[in-house]
Amino acid sequence: MSRIEPRTNRTADRILRAARTLFEREGAAGVSMRRVAAAVGLTPMAIYRHFPNREALLKRIGDDSFDAIARHWDARGRGGDVLERLIAVQRIYLDYALAHPHLFDHAFSTARTDARRFPEDFRARRSPTLNVVADAVEDAMRAGVLREDDVWDVAVTLWAHTHGLIALYRADRFNFDEAAFRRYYDASLQRLLRGLLT
Repeated sequence: MSRIEPRTNRTADRILRAARTLFEREGAAGVSMRRVAAAVGLTPMAIYRHFPNREALLKRIGDDSFDAIARHWDARGRGGDVLERLIAVQRIYLDYALAHPHLFDHAFSTARTDARRFPEDFRARRSPTLNVVADAVEDAMRAGVLREDDVWDVAVTLWAHTHGLIALYRADRFNFDEAAFRRYYDASLQRLLRGLLT
């Protein structure tokens, strides 16, 4: 016999779906309690029963986004060639940035009070996304593919490299279409990794 979810959970899910749709289309600025309520067919005050304020709603969208990408990265970051795993994770980062630009900006490019900070938060494994990269880096070092170094420093170096390329591309600093940029991104990543090989 299937368990019926409480109405409040279903309502919260509907609120989140509507908020995320607005977020994907217009970014954080497009998410207001009034607009979300209209999309769901509730009064704005009804939303406060599920989310105490707009910031809590945006934080939940961000947290769900982090969890989704971390699960995807983790699935791709297991088994097989350790170097290919590292490259696959960086490609997923690019895929996510291009498919969900507003969520990407909110998660990785926007100053937020709850953002994780290097080095303490990362070394304490509080980042569901960078944990996957660090684990792949550590496996590559253990396998003797990458030179021994500080795992987290290398993980952040890879992140800074890929994030910087994406930020420049999205700021229209490349005269490439998406396919050409993807080729450049891969070649640049390979160039960086060659400098880290044993």
